[in-house]
Amino acid sequence: MIRFFEKFGIPRVLLLGFLAVAIFMTGDGFELTFLSKYMVDQGFTAAQASGLVTVYGLFAALGGWTAGVLAEMFGARRVMMFGACWWIAVHLVFLGLALPSGIYPFILAVYAVRGIGYPLFIYSFVVLMAQYITPARLASATGFFWTCFSLGIGVFGAYLPSFIMPHFGEYRTFWFALPFSIVGTIMCFLFVPKNKVVKGEGLSTKEKLKELTDGATILFTNRKIAICAIIRIINNLLLYGFPVIMPLYLCTTKYGGINIFKTEEWMRIWGFVFVVTLIFNTFWGWFMDRFGWVWPMRWFGCGVLAVGSVAFYYIPQWFGANALMMIIASIIVGIGTCAFSCLPTIMTLEAPGKQGAALSAYNLAAGLTTFVGPGIATVLLPSIGIEGICWTYAALYVVALLLTCTLHPKQPGFDEKGHRIKETKTETAESAIAA
Repeated sequence: MIRFFEKFGIPRVLLLGFLAVAIFMTGDGFELTFLSKYMVDQGFTAAQASGLVTVYGLFAALGGWTAGVLAEMFGARRVMMFGACWWIAVHLVFLGLALPSGIYPFILAVYAVRGIGYPLFIYSFVVLMAQYITPARLASATGFFWTCFSLGIGVFGAYLPSFIMPHFGEYRTFWFALPFSIVGTIMCFLFVPKNKVVKGEGLSTKEKLKELTDGATILFTNRKIAICAIIRIINNLLLYGFPVIMPLYLCTTKYGGINIFKTEEWMRIWGFVFVVTLIFNTFWGWFMDRFGWVWPMRWFGCGVLAVGSVAFYYIPQWFGANALMMIIASIIVGIGTCAFSCLPTIMTLEAPGKQGAALSAYNLAAGLTTFVGPGIATVLLPSIGIEGICWTYAALYVVALLLTCTLHPKQPGFDEKGHRIKETKTETAESAIAA
C-alpha cells in the first residue's frame, strides 16, 4: 500500500500527515452546508448569514497568507499545532457562548477569528510537501493533498452531518466537529515530521517580518504570481459560494427559493462534489505531470466550472426535484474543481529563491476564495438574486480561462512549447531513482 502512494510522489514520512489533514478538515467542514440556513432559521437575514461566511473567509485568507512563511521560519509542525489548537479553542467559544447569545456582532467576531486556525494547519503542511517532494512529482502530490482535503471538508464533512442532524438537530450537530479536529491535532503532533530547513533560524525580527510581507508584495512585483493567484481565487468560488446560496434556493422559499429538497438531501447532493474530487484530485495531478500543466486547467478546470455554475441553477428549473440530475451537476463541479493542482508548482517555479513567498501568495489566494465566493453572494443577492450570482460565477471562470493563456511555465520533461520530451532509458531510470 505504501508503495502505491510512493508512485504518486508521496514519501512515507508524510503519509500520516495527509491523513491528519483529512481528519482535521472533517471537523472544519461540519457546518459548511447548513450554517447559512441555520442562521436564517434563527431570524437573521440571508445577507447576515452569508456575511458570516464572508468574514470567516477574510480571516482564513490572513491565516493562509502567513502560513507558508511562518512554517518556513518556525517549523511547519509547530505552526500546524498552533493553528489546530486555536481552531478548537475558538470553536468552543463559538458553540458555548456566541451562538446561544443570539448577538450577531458577537457571533460574527468569534466565527471570523476561528477562520485563522485551519489555514495555518493545512497550508503549513504544503511547505513540508515542497521540501520533501521533487518538483516533477509535486503536482501529483498536491492532487493527493486536495483529495485528503476534500475527503474531510466535503465527503465526511457533508455526509456525516446529514445523518446526524435529523436525530440531534442542527445546533447539537455543530458539536460533533470537535472529536475529528482533536484527533487530527493529535496525529499532527505524533506523525508530522519537522522541516528539512528552518529558514528563520538566525534571522532578526526585521528580517522575519520582511519574509512575511514578501508573501503579499510578491503579488505586485511578479506578474505571473499575481495571475496564478487570481486563478486560484476563482478556482474554488463555487465550493464556498454555493453552500451559502443553494440551501436557500433549494430548501426554502426565501429570496426566490423553490423549496424542493430537504436540507439533508441538499447536503448529500453537495457531498457528491467531494466524492468526485477523491478521484479527480489525484487523477489531474498525475495527468498534468505527464501531459502538461496548463491546458487541462484551462479547459477541464475553468471551462467545465463555467458550465457547472449555471447548471446548478437551471437543472432544478428544468427537471424539478430530480436528485439524479442534481448529482450530475455536482459531478461536473467536482471534476472541474480538481483541475488546478499544478498552480502551487507553477508559482514556486516562477519565483526562484522565494519559494516561501510564492507559497504564501498561493495560500493567501486560497484563503481569499473563501472570502470572495460568499462575498459575491452577500453583495449581489439583494440586487440580482441567485440566478444572477450563478451567471457571475460563470463569467469569472471565463476570465480565469483567458488568464491561463498567459502562463507558459517551464515544466520538467517538456519543451518550451509544452510538448513532452522523449526520455532515453538511462534518463527514465535516473528519474525513477530520484522520485
